[in-house]
Amino acid sequence: MKILLVEDDILLSTALFELLSANRYTIDIASNGQAGLELAISAEYDLILLDWLIPKLDGISLCRQLRKQGYRKSILLLTGKNSNADIIAGLDAGADDYVIKPFDPEALLARIRSLLRRNEAISPSKLTWGNLCLNASAGRVTCNDQEIPLTATEYNLLELFLQNRDRIFSRSAILDRLWGFDDAPTESAVTTHIKDLRKKLKAGGLTEEILETVYGMGYRIKPAPNHSISAVEKNQDGKKKPGAKDMASVNRVLERFRNSFGGQVVVLEQAKTALFAGNLNQELQQQALGEAHKLAGSMGSFGYPEGSRLARKIEHLLLKYSSLSPEQISDFSQLVTALRQELTKPAVTSTAQSFSINQTYRVLVIDDDATLTEQLQAEAESWKIRMKVAPNLATARSLFSLATPDAVLLDLSFPTTEEDGLILLSEITQRSPNTPVIVFTGRDTLTDRLTVSRLGAKQFLHKPATTEQIFQAIARVLTQPKTSEAKVLIVDDDPVILAGLSALLTPWGLEVTTLSQPQQFWEVLIATSPDLVVLDLEMPIVNGLELCQVVRQDAQWGDLPILVVTAHTDAESLQQAFAAGADDFISKPVLGPELVTRVLSRIQRMRWRSQAWKSKECS
Repeated sequence: MKILLVEDDILLSTALFELLSANRYTIDIASNGQAGLELAISAEYDLILLDWLIPKLDGISLCRQLRKQGYRKSILLLTGKNSNADIIAGLDAGADDYVIKPFDPEALLARIRSLLRRNEAISPSKLTWGNLCLNASAGRVTCNDQEIPLTATEYNLLELFLQNRDRIFSRSAILDRLWGFDDAPTESAVTTHIKDLRKKLKAGGLTEEILETVYGMGYRIKPAPNHSISAVEKNQDGKKKPGAKDMASVNRVLERFRNSFGGQVVVLEQAKTALFAGNLNQELQQQALGEAHKLAGSMGSFGYPEGSRLARKIEHLLLKYSSLSPEQISDFSQLVTALRQELTKPAVTSTAQSFSINQTYRVLVIDDDATLTEQLQAEAESWKIRMKVAPNLATARSLFSLATPDAVLLDLSFPTTEEDGLILLSEITQRSPNTPVIVFTGRDTLTDRLTVSRLGAKQFLHKPATTEQIFQAIARVLTQPKTSEAKVLIVDDDPVILAGLSALLTPWGLEVTTLSQPQQFWEVLIATSPDLVVLDLEMPIVNGLELCQVVRQDAQWGDLPILVVTAHTDAESLQQAFAAGADDFISKPVLGPELVTRVLSRIQRMRWRSQAWKSKECS
């Protein structure tokens, strides 16, 4: 994924470059808005990360110009302007999301991943498999940048498999998808087209076999080969290391650029001296204002949260420097002095988040590594955890039947049995869906991670890990806000679907209200006050898009999470859903684990956000 960063703060842009590069993004940097506009037009980016106050062309103007020229990729505003009016102005200008400085690096990465996922869902213009690329916009297929000439049928076949990587297509299903009733050939013709496609791809330079014949069932695409693992990313066994987020890169940047903060504070001290002398000119005021704004946006992100707060106050005073009272000039002086003193303190570097556990929890560890489990038991008391260990799956089932633990740490691989830990994970989540499970394993394929997620695990922790990392993961799931007693409103004109969706969500401690008559939606919404709404898009009288817009236009309910359920996942339909205000979509037929995971995740995210706002207001 390629990101354009438009930011004039050298320290911040350098830190973001290292952070994003460590997370496998390709970054181009522009230090002013005009350069950012030229790069955005001349090159192709998956996302633009855009500061608001930048030279030559401000972020809002840049955003408007890009949208006016038809730019459709995501734009994320990154700025210190944090009033409701600013947020509205940024989004109205065409930004897709808004992050306020100082920001949490992990939260920023999560926002970026979210926008990139939405890009893929709405407009996957390029589909790749190894060195093979299908460019839907240009209608071209290339291998190692060399075009492969395909017939329309061969092109459509390849696109079908690339868009549905986990699906097996029978020959009859292919006929249904690619031909109409009147012009459909025989099933043997599908076999011929598949054979011709394979030959042309091989002749065009594709060395690996892309399509797999699943005998008795049909065809599917094979997992893509990985050509991008560098020697640095491999361990001694030659296996790929997990792509962990390198938060330490931020700390390295902080050490390298620590003196930059001091240089910016010098400018503020010069402004302080000029203020006391009564000769602060506009040039120095503007320079000091710019440095205060940058410090407010960057210090909190890189180890000085109090510094950001002080710089923000300084910025506000500089905005009205010509009318400052003697008391305000004195306040300005004290703030600059306090900011200088703040830099004498050690930075709070980015480390694993600490958690406070105020009660004793019971944790069941299911792992056959005796050395590790003994060490965990030895340290458990200091974390206020009572720990029991099951060295195999049979013992785990026995212990679980005696008493339900508060959390489970589960390995997936047990060499003494053919049974897989995933089987037990499925049993636990079905029997006790509110018990958080942390999967702790040496397996690290995308298939494993997807399976674990779909089965309802709360976290995936890759071996090896320190005992502190393990206890931090346990503490994290134990202190997560509970989704029990949350309320969900489901709106669908099909009573059968309503009953099915309700049956999927109720076991997870959710209070579900169903509504089959969408014209009564507003009355039911007010009466039930749900935490989340699930809307069917295709309904008579009032459709889901209209209901979505009604919610977003209301001041009280405008932030209510909305999931739309639809059988139409084409680009135009999804664009309409997101434009109407949907937070996410679920395709029909609905998969139970996907529905549950998305609903619980949205509710938890909304509650975390609410708690963060309350904490901010209290402070």
